[in-house]
Amino acid sequence: MDLDLISTNPCEGIKSLYSVNRAAIIWTPDDIKAVKAVASPEVGYVIDLAVHTGLRAGDLARLSWAHISADAICIPTGKSRGSVEAVVPLYDGLRAVLATIPKRSTVVLTNEAGKPWKAVNGTSFSKARDKALPGKDLHFHDLRGTAATKFYLAGLKPPDIAEIMGWETAKVEKIIRRYVGSDARTAAIIQQLNQTQRGT
Repeated sequence: MDLDLISTNPCEGIKSLYSVNRAAIIWTPDDIKAVKAVASPEVGYVIDLAVHTGLRAGDLARLSWAHISADAICIPTGKSRGSVEAVVPLYDGLRAVLATIPKRSTVVLTNEAGKPWKAVNGTSFSKARDKALPGKDLHFHDLRGTAATKFYLAGLKPPDIAEIMGWETAKVEKIIRRYVGSDARTAAIIQQLNQTQRGT
């Protein structure tokens, strides 16, 4: 049987029914608590540090105690090949997290054997997440969005968030729209407006 080739694409012009948008996908406190309950303490340190700094997995893996000064974590970001520095102020919550992490190496995060992680978002993290949250679509990089949401809701301005997370200031509004859900943005705006009115 001869099959004629179709000269045009019959699906051309039809919009895709599926697209990936993780803008509003963040880890809740209950999600974090559930994973930490079944994970090793070391995986718990990884999660806590990710949520409190917003650093990428690669930067967390190479974060050393030398990157931590009296007032801030200052680390050149791997994605920028060192041309951009993330500067995370040592606020009380972050200081508390760092205080729980044992200093067993020059790097901050180590595995159960006390050796630096090759990948903080690797097998140990994935197993704990899958056991605690079966079927829930949460990724390690969503912890970064969780941190951005927390910073934004705390009243930080886009340039401040850009500096903390090693983002370009010119693109920070776009990145916030991507990582911070509309409900969170609305809540932050309401909070800022209320503070302004109380101050006048």
